[in-house]
Amino acid sequence: MTTELSTESRLWALYEPLHAVSYFAPAGRAAFEEAGLRGFWRGYFAGRSAPLGPVNAAPVVAAFYGFAPRMVERALPEIWTRITPEAALTARLDGARRALAPAVEGLEGIEEAAALLREAASAAEVYGRVLAAANAALPWPGDTLGIVWQAATILREHRGDGHLAALLMEGLDGCEAMVWRVALNNGRGRKMAQPARGWTDEEWDAARDRLHQRGYLDGEGTATPKAHQAYRTLEETTDQLAARPWQALGRERTERLAALLTPVTDRINAEFAPFYPSWIKLPMPARDAS
Repeated sequence: MTTELSTESRLWALYEPLHAVSYFAPAGRAAFEEAGLRGFWRGYFAGRSAPLGPVNAAPVVAAFYGFAPRMVERALPEIWTRITPEAALTARLDGARRALAPAVEGLEGIEEAAALLREAASAAEVYGRVLAAANAALPWPGDTLGIVWQAATILREHRGDGHLAALLMEGLDGCEAMVWRVALNNGRGRKMAQPARGWTDEEWDAARDRLHQRGYLDGEGTATPKAHQAYRTLEETTDQLAARPWQALGRERTERLAALLTPVTDRINAEFAPFYPSWIKLPMPARDAS
């Protein structure tokens, strides 16, 4: 049985892969390496934080949320001795274009999708949303693929900023949010998620103990009914905070955009899914059985 997704979650499942290719697709990673950033994390931290300018670690710890501060501090501000933010922005967009080109080859309606995505992204409110605001302030590319990626990135960071606000409302810190997410996934994903976010065993176990004390986990570290209910509430809040772009676009044109993006996202998921972190589980849109 397929659970019907909200409009906000369904569209997120369609535009998130468009954004993610710049970090996880081989072509995206190659663009950062060609710009002088060897290793995945240098490209990731430089590319994603570049809209903020040559910042140090502190604002990125706040904006990225789930990373251990020491992991961010290893990258920033040292990364700016290797590349300027402007060059990092160029590399991430070039890599995204290369990765998206085969995903749209032969498909009709990409220009229309780009226009709808841009309109939706331009309607995203940015108050209190640091990453969304920084990306929204960048100039729009002049090409279709560039517009698709830029719009998807604004929408992705807009939803992400809102999701972090929902985590704050739930009283979860960065490590607790990761432990909680793994517990909701029946314990799967810790072996990759924990080191990828830089948390030590001691920090992870301490966060698990705090969640246990608050009733989110049982003594074995399993998510409790309270945790599952909190997750549903958090996702509803995230959807509410991500709603304005789709309200502005309207139901009919939002559905048109979803139809145009579906074959693109299907191609990306089929080709690049092996490169995504295994704990990132995008919701799959319900398919028409006809």
